[in-house]
Amino acid sequence: MAEKEKNDGISEIQEAISKTELFIEKNKNTIIYVIVGIVLIACVAFLFNKYYIQPRNTDAQNQMLKGQEYFEADMFKEALNGDGKDFIGFAEIADEYSLTKSGNAANAYAAICNYKLGKYAEAIEFGKEFDGNDDINLSVVINGLIGDSYVNLNQYSDAHKYFAKAYETNNEAFAALYLKKDGEVYEAEKNFDKAIELYNKIKNEYPQSGEAQDIEKYIERATLSK
Repeated sequence: MAEKEKNDGISEIQEAISKTELFIEKNKNTIIYVIVGIVLIACVAFLFNKYYIQPRNTDAQNQMLKGQEYFEADMFKEALNGDGKDFIGFAEIADEYSLTKSGNAANAYAAICNYKLGKYAEAIEFGKEFDGNDDINLSVVINGLIGDSYVNLNQYSDAHKYFAKAYETNNEAFAALYLKKDGEVYEAEKNFDKAIELYNKIKNEYPQSGEAQDIEKYIERATLSK
């Protein structure tokens, strides 16, 4: 019985191999074309990255250095729009070098500059263009900034969404800050139960944060307002 099962197993394997060989024989031209296509795509991607993306990223990095000087000096208009001389501005870098890491970072800088200049809709636009996969901390900050921008535009439901994106990462450095901001927006909407829920989350999950130090005052205020 065992010998029969063994022979049956061998027969099944041989049959499967035969079917595979037959399939390959019938479709060998298609298979060759697919393989050649994959190789060509990989080569094009490599060459595109080496001879186009990398040089442009270097150009963008050189532009970013001047922008960062303006940014650190709180010269947000020049940082955003350029100085009319040798710096084109973060907004232009984000557009012209959009496929590079530096171009992506310029979106974040442009979002912050616009926010500082009181241009909240533009801050939201650049903030949403920023891809935060390479820098989780900066991603949290930009989501929080988008939330702040929506608050300034009195668009509270959108503000809640982006504050939640900021604190749901459970980032120790920033989560309590955006929980508190979101709680304050809920208070402004007179949704005191939700505000208390978020304040208690700060108290229980981030007791060492600066926001936790006076959070009892916020809980009491929201409770008395119900």
